[in-house]
Amino acid sequence: MTDSWAAFGADLHIDLTGATGLRAGLMDALREAARSGRLAPGTRLPSSRTLAADLGIARNTVADAYAELVAEGWLTARQGSGTRVAQRSAPRPSTTRTPRTRPPRSRPAYSLMPGSPDLATFPRAEWLKAARRALTRAPNDAFGYGDPRGRIELRTVLADYLSRARGVYADPERIVVCSGFVHGLTMMGKVLRERRVREVAVESYGLDVHTSLLTGAGLRIPCLPLDGLGSRTGELHGMRGAGAVLLTPAHQFPTGVPLHPDRRAAAVDWARSTGGVILEDDYDGEFRYDRQPVGALQGLDPERVVYLGTASKSLAPGLRLGWMVVPQSLVDEVTAAKGWSDWASSALDQLTLAEFIASGAYDRHVRAMRLRYRNRRDQLVAALAERAPSIRVSGIAAGLHAVLELPEGAESEVIRAAAWQGLAVEGLSFFRHPDAEVRREALVIGYGTPTDSAWAGALDALCRILP
Repeated sequence: MTDSWAAFGADLHIDLTGATGLRAGLMDALREAARSGRLAPGTRLPSSRTLAADLGIARNTVADAYAELVAEGWLTARQGSGTRVAQRSAPRPSTTRTPRTRPPRSRPAYSLMPGSPDLATFPRAEWLKAARRALTRAPNDAFGYGDPRGRIELRTVLADYLSRARGVYADPERIVVCSGFVHGLTMMGKVLRERRVREVAVESYGLDVHTSLLTGAGLRIPCLPLDGLGSRTGELHGMRGAGAVLLTPAHQFPTGVPLHPDRRAAAVDWARSTGGVILEDDYDGEFRYDRQPVGALQGLDPERVVYLGTASKSLAPGLRLGWMVVPQSLVDEVTAAKGWSDWASSALDQLTLAEFIASGAYDRHVRAMRLRYRNRRDQLVAALAERAPSIRVSGIAAGLHAVLELPEGAESEVIRAAAWQGLAVEGLSFFRHPDAEVRREALVIGYGTPTDSAWAGALDALCRILP
């Protein structure tokens, strides 16, 4: 007699054929199922009546088997809770020695990849408080299809914050909420293409995902040279086909150089004289340590600069919240590119961020994180000075990453060594535009990425791989 008992959550194929007794055979089958894990601890068994009917045996046979297995400790039975598989301690490991092998790593033990904050520091409690207040105060229309520019509550708060913290001229009517920088750049690629722009100049080092979005929109991406004063924006006048330029002026990514004031002025002069558009990526402008704050380029000419910011570095990328401050002449085009309804970001998340900023929690969090990241940066610099004194560190006056200059030809070797140490790092060459004239060997170290518990280990692993 064989039956497949689906109520257990697994096909046990209880076979009572040829057993010395039905009760003994059932008990052996249940013991084996519990021992092998096919019946997980806590699994509720069918009643004796149900199991007897499924197996075609007497109910007393099942009841007796259950009772004996309870006495042996395989099962537990409580009034009102039924019969369940008992919790049992794991068997002792075998004392037989087996050769030690290193299991393949599915992910590195440590990560110093740039581009991410310390996600463990997300202010959960304060965010939850803001979410509760936002939900309580939310108007009924917040639960419908909203304004494609985003919730007015968030746009109003952002206008005040960006003006105060980043020197941005930000009227709420000119702000468009998006789901991050990539979303904003995607919309701008569409707008520029419809304006018959064919080329968008980009910096010689930057993120390939951004350049891929632009080329995917049918735009060519000529390379703007970069040196110790930032991108050489004076050369924009020689790029006859460029109708826009993508810049990271406050803290060039990934080299960490702020754009020199003269070159800021040169970029704005080019935009005014040619009708061009500047796309300003202010990805980590709130984190500065050893210098006065560098205000947003947008403040020099709000009618020629599209300002893009996000909560990805200050809070967490998983929120999918960003914003664009666009020239008045582009508001309708950007709004149309986004769509007639706000499909991108949850209205409740927008209201929560608005409440989070208005309550002062955002400012407090940024100040706390600025101190935390500065301490990490100082620890990184001190460790390198002690254990790898030949390595020059740059780009550390602001932001969440540092550039570690390497000897010629060493970048690929160091990255391979890092992999053996279980350390994820990225080389500067990964961010290099194919047409960049200057080739540099370096690592781009994201010191904001590890959690506090992983920071010491990541720093030690880094020092071990450096020449």
